[in-house]
Amino acid sequence: MNNNKLRFWDFSLLWCGASISITEILTGQIISSSGFQKGLTAIILGTITGAIIFVLAGIIGTRERISGIASTKISFGTYGTYIFSVINILQLAGWLTIMIKYTAKYINQISTMLWSIDNIVLWTIITSILIIIWVICGITNYKNVNNVTVILLFILTFFLAYIMFKWNKILPGAERGEISFGRAFELVIVMPLSWMSKVSDYTKFSINVKQGAIGSFIGYISGSLLMMIVGLGIGCIFGNLDIMGVLLSRNMAFLTFGAIMLSTITTAFMYAHSAGVTIMNMMKIHNKKILNEKTIAVTITIIGTVISLIFNVNNYENFLYSIGIVFSPSFAILLTDYYMMKQNIETQKNTDPNILAFILCIFGMFMYYLFIKINFVFGATVPSMIIISIIYLIVKKKLKI
Repeated sequence: MNNNKLRFWDFSLLWCGASISITEILTGQIISSSGFQKGLTAIILGTITGAIIFVLAGIIGTRERISGIASTKISFGTYGTYIFSVINILQLAGWLTIMIKYTAKYINQISTMLWSIDNIVLWTIITSILIIIWVICGITNYKNVNNVTVILLFILTFFLAYIMFKWNKILPGAERGEISFGRAFELVIVMPLSWMSKVSDYTKFSINVKQGAIGSFIGYISGSLLMMIVGLGIGCIFGNLDIMGVLLSRNMAFLTFGAIMLSTITTAFMYAHSAGVTIMNMMKIHNKKILNEKTIAVTITIIGTVISLIFNVNNYENFLYSIGIVFSPSFAILLTDYYMMKQNIETQKNTDPNILAFILCIFGMFMYYLFIKINFVFGATVPSMIIISIIYLIVKKKLKI
C-alpha cells in the first residue's frame, strides 16, 4: 500500500474480510445463552458502538498519516509507545494463535469426514503456510486478488448462513443464564476494539478521511454482524455443541472448508502485517531498520503456529476481556487528546512517557474490571472510557498541561 490510493471500496472489502472469521462465530455462540432477542440486540448495538470507536481511531491515521501504534505518541510520548507496541505484539500473536488453532481443528474435522485424514498438526502447518504466502504476496501488489477473495468469502458465508438457518426457526432461544446482557454487549464491543491499535496501519493510506472512515465502518459491521448472528443462531438452536459438528451435520463440508480457510487467511494476514508495522515503528524511533515488515509478519506467524501446537487455547472469553481492559482506557485518553484537546503528532514533541496518562490507564483498568464484576448493563468499555475521558480532561485543565 502506498501513495495514499486506498478508497471506499478498498476499505469496505478489507474490513469485511477481516471481520468474517471463525472468532466472530465463536463470540456469537458464547453470548447465545442470553437468548436470541437479547443476543441480537447486544450484537447490533455492540457492533455499531465498537465500530464508531474503531473508526475514530482510524481517522487519526488518515489525518496524521501514521500507524495505529505511532498514534499513541500523541498522548503517551515517543517512548511511551514502546509499552503499547509490546502489548500490541502480544495481542497480535494471541489472535494468530487462536485463528490457527481453531482453523486447524475445524479443517481437521472436515478432512476426517471427507478423506479420512485425521492430522491436526498437518492442517496447522498448512494453515500457517497459506497465511505466510498471503503475507509474502502482500495486499499492495495483490489488492485486486484480495478484493475478489473477500467478495467470494462474503458470498460463501452468506450462503452458508442461509443453508444453516432455512431448516430451523430462529425463535427467542433458551435463556440459559450463562451470560448477562452487559457481558454479551461487552464481548461484542471488544471485537472492533481489538482492531483500534491496527486500523490506522491501513487508514493512513486512505485518499481522504471520508472514504477511509465510511468504508471501514460499513465493511466491518457488514462482515461482523453476519458472522456473529450465525454464531448466535447456532448457539440458540444447538446450545454449546461444537460449531463444526453442527455445520457438518448439515452436509456443508466443502462450503465450510472454503469459508473457514479463506476467512482465516484474510484476517490472519492483517494480524501478521500489523505486527510488522508495530515492530518497524519501534525501530524507527532509533532510526534502525534491521528487518522489514514482511519478514517480521512471517516470523510472528511462525511463532503463533508453534504456540498453537504446544499450548491449549481454551480461554477465548478471558482473552477478549484482557484486550478490553488494556485498550479501553488507553484509547479513551488518546481520543480525548486528539478530538477534545486538539493535540496531534506535531504538537506532541515530548519523548518521555506521559505519567498522568499511564496513571489514568491503570485506574481505567480497575474501572473496567469493576464494571465486568458487577455485570453493568452497558458493559465495561463504554462507561470506563467515558469516566477516564472526563477525569483526564479535568486534570489536564486544572494542571494546564
